[in-house]
Amino acid sequence: MIPLQELQMRMTNFRRKMDVTAPDWQMVVVFKKINIYYFTGTMQEGMLIIPREEDATYWVRRSYERALDESPFQNIKPMNSFRDAAGSFKKLPETVYLETEVVPLAMYERFHKCFPFENVKSCDAQLSAVRSVKSPYELSLMERSGEIHRKVLEEEVPALLKEGMSELELTVKIFEKLLEEGHHGVCRFGMFDTEMGVGQIGFGESSIYPTYFNGPGGNYGMSPVVPFWGSRERKLKKGDLVFVDMGCGFEGYHTDKTMTYMFGKSLPTEAIDTHKKCVDIQNEIASMLKPGEIPADIYNKIMNSLEPDFLDNFMGFGSRKVKFLGHGIGLLIDELPVIANGFTEPIQENMVFAIEPKKGIKDIGMVGIENTFVVTPVGGRNITGNCSGLILVD
Repeated sequence: MIPLQELQMRMTNFRRKMDVTAPDWQMVVVFKKINIYYFTGTMQEGMLIIPREEDATYWVRRSYERALDESPFQNIKPMNSFRDAAGSFKKLPETVYLETEVVPLAMYERFHKCFPFENVKSCDAQLSAVRSVKSPYELSLMERSGEIHRKVLEEEVPALLKEGMSELELTVKIFEKLLEEGHHGVCRFGMFDTEMGVGQIGFGESSIYPTYFNGPGGNYGMSPVVPFWGSRERKLKKGDLVFVDMGCGFEGYHTDKTMTYMFGKSLPTEAIDTHKKCVDIQNEIASMLKPGEIPADIYNKIMNSLEPDFLDNFMGFGSRKVKFLGHGIGLLIDELPVIANGFTEPIQENMVFAIEPKKGIKDIGMVGIENTFVVTPVGGRNITGNCSGLILVD
């Protein structure tokens, strides 16, 4: 159970952020389960109403009993419909702040019938900003996830690689190891309509195969309707690059890590040199993860320092390249801020970033690395392990 003091601190921080960025705010209503969990310690079906002048109330449709059992939040009430909650308000403000990035139109219309406010504004930016700076409690969970990640991908995966196994077989074995070590079993994303079982696991050319997922790597997946996990048909053979980009989590909080392996024999020198360059880029970015640094400046400094030949197929392959070098992470794999153009707010201490410089190589696959770093005054602190990857597995 999340300590009550932790939940109270989060609510206080959010209210302060709203006071600064939206001085006229009177009411926020939160629907997204992961945001509800952030404030209450449970994620039941319902809504969290945060009035400016009163204590917040968590209205729960299902399961009220579980919410009481799991959460120390002090104001939890049952509801059958939005009308139950609406009846507790004598007067509504003209404007209500909602998670406009995630609330479906149909839900909004049902809610609006019972809460007939005149205007709606977004609170997405404020929620993301508050969640982006981790408390000591949150960091302790992410550090535990990072240790699970390090142990499995750096120490245990090499022994799992067997000639003739499929991508799917390897994925299942890694997932099993992660669960045994304490992984919470899911990888949550904020990106709209994104499904991802465990990550991207690809042998050779599979790791640069096109995918809708907004990341530099790829894989064949199981089928067109399940384009993730791993292929049943692609078998591991000597000389293959093995690309493993997987999320891990502990009690809700994630880390992100990519490791690569050379099965049976070394890759060509060009591929090894390219990989080492990606590791150097990761370390350079990590050195800049200090309070006050600007994500967009970090991105442009790195991109402008790279030779045109290296930029070809950097952060993707062919036309499928992403325009970032790293991303915030926490309750979701893909949080804000992002190491990319457009992100101009200064980095703060105890933000956490996954840094992932990678480069696709024709007929070989995706080389590069990813680790998770905590922002400190002296640069990013790696919490997922320091192995540089391209582990040779005989």
